[in-house]
Amino acid sequence: MDEKTLTRLLEQVKGGKVSVDDAVGRLKDLPFAELGYATLDTHRSLRFGFPEVVLGEPKTAEQVLGIVGKLVERKQTVLVTRLQPEKAEALLAAFPKGQYHDVARIFHLRQGKPKAGTVAVVTAGTSDIPVAEEAAVTAEAMGATVKRVYDVGVAGIHRLLRRREEIQDAHAAVVVAGMEGALASALGGLVGIPVVAVPTSVGYGANFGGVSALLAMINSCASNVATMNIDNGFGGGFYAALISRTKGRR
Repeated sequence: MDEKTLTRLLEQVKGGKVSVDDAVGRLKDLPFAELGYATLDTHRSLRFGFPEVVLGEPKTAEQVLGIVGKLVERKQTVLVTRLQPEKAEALLAAFPKGQYHDVARIFHLRQGKPKAGTVAVVTAGTSDIPVAEEAAVTAEAMGATVKRVYDVGVAGIHRLLRRREEIQDAHAAVVVAGMEGALASALGGLVGIPVVAVPTSVGYGANFGGVSALLAMINSCASNVATMNIDNGFGGGFYAALISRTKGRR
């Protein structure tokens, strides 16, 4: 249940179209749904503006189906991240209106029309695109308009400069980079918007599986850069969309 649905229900009670007992029945399990293996936070969309997101990778197909089924029952948008193809097939069979984004590894079933602003998703290289797509699809699920600006790393900085104005026009940018992770600082110094840096595990041995990029981004001298964890495209896309939604309200 979201704020709009709750308001409509209360108006129906006030107008005598729905009885108090019926309203109590709809609201009695509003805060969460107990599934045994999961306690689903069904109140999150009401207080936060977006439902609980499901991490699909460590869960069984049966668990994912049960959680998604409960979200659909409550008419909430569904977003399942890090989802393997075989689990995606099971979800698509049960919920054919959903969509599986194979590069992002995300299953998405939209219910309602969330609204957010514009988010630019920028990558240093082509190898960073899977994490970037996780960010982009997440932001789109939250209602953001996403501009994809891929393969503009600092090894050819002129490529980034050509797209600077396009990125500046967004409410927030997600910068996805591996290797030395320099792109976040470079872009942060060129635009006057919040930059959410996402280090990736792409790189050679001294990259330490993304740790070198993570440290570079944490130590950025660009004061508009905030950093997510390694390969956390979901977190980057979610946070940027949240920023864009707040700016849209202003």
